Amino acid sequence: MDILKVHFFHFFIIFHVIYASNDCKFSWCSDNDILIRFPFQLGEQRPYCGYPGFKLTCTNDSKTVLTLPYAGEFYVRNIDYFRQQIQVYDPHNCLPKRLLSLNLSGSPFIAAFDHNYTFLSCPTQNTVTGSQFIPIDCLSNSTSFVSAIPSVNLTNSLRGSCSVIKKLSVAIARPRQYVENFKDDLTEDLQLTWYAPDCRYCEAQEAMCGFESINSSQVQCFFDYQTGRSQHGLRVFGIITLSIAGPAIICAIGMTCFACLKYNRGISPRIAAAQRSAATEIPAITRMGLDEFTIESYQKLVLGESRRLPGLNDGCCTICLSEYKTKDTIRCIPECAHCFHADCIDEWLRMNTTCPLCRNSPSPSSTVPVVSSSVTLD
Repeated sequence: MDILKVHFFHFFIIFHVIYASNDCKFSWCSDNDILIRFPFQLGEQRPYCGYPGFKLTCTNDSKTVLTLPYAGEFYVRNIDYFRQQIQVYDPHNCLPKRLLSLNLSGSPFIAAFDHNYTFLSCPTQNTVTGSQFIPIDCLSNSTSFVSAIPSVNLTNSLRGSCSVIKKLSVAIARPRQYVENFKDDLTEDLQLTWYAPDCRYCEAQEAMCGFESINSSQVQCFFDYQTGRSQHGLRVFGIITLSIAGPAIICAIGMTCFACLKYNRGISPRIAAAQRSAATEIPAITRMGLDEFTIESYQKLVLGESRRLPGLNDGCCTICLSEYKTKDTIRCIPECAHCFHADCIDEWLRMNTTCPLCRNSPSPSSTVPVVSSSVTLD
């Protein structure tokens, strides 16, 4: 009977967690729109379906909206759950106006990247010349022309009667070295990131992230590969089936355990000992990642002063989200040529055989062991 009680206890605990992880629906504001899932939630869903501060809403024309406590509403362009970044834009197409008063306090978001700009007001457009000045038409009118310039390029004296409106650190979409035109900083979308909750490990394992249970504030990974609207019905059906068939299954388990105990008492001690020994054997742990020799065969690079990377790599490591610095040691994966901090990618490859960015596996020819070498990039 004690064994039966234990099985009942385990069943209800497991069912409670399964219900909590599967009762939260995936959401969209319209077909083929942004997928909304944990930590985000849409509208008035159950509290445990989303993390505090990540609530989204929909407009009448099916636009996804993020409302910041001290900055107002922004339309959502994209959500990158793997990198934990959200891309938003101004509904009135005047991002510079929003940047002048942007306040992210009270929200879980921070600017992914930033750059210092000075906003100027001049009588006419002819007062400012040069490619460094960015005209801001949505803030200009017939009596004043508003522009912005990187603060490092601003001279001590302003031409004519121009005056400084404000100097501030502007949140930009990409690192400075990847922006070809200064104007892109003030016309492209605003890119924000978050660090809590940290679901990057779950995303790397292709698992769902969510609260451990309905009343818990801790998150964990759920290996539920059913995604999309059509699969939600299957999950509900599975929960209903489990709740109906559960008692019958537990009774069968209890009867089987009772029969096994009775049988074990009737056989010889030697056979019983052999069966107990076989039951306690621990299966060998299968290693899912690459071996150290193969990982070390991938080429290492030491960044020089320019911090220039080969190929189309970003200026930050997409695993730890830290920007590269001079003398950082990086390692590049063959075939796709994606590069990361050596320590970050080594730990990743010990658990995975694919690139964390493109999810492609190196071809057999590229995994032939070779002598690893370190190269310094200028």
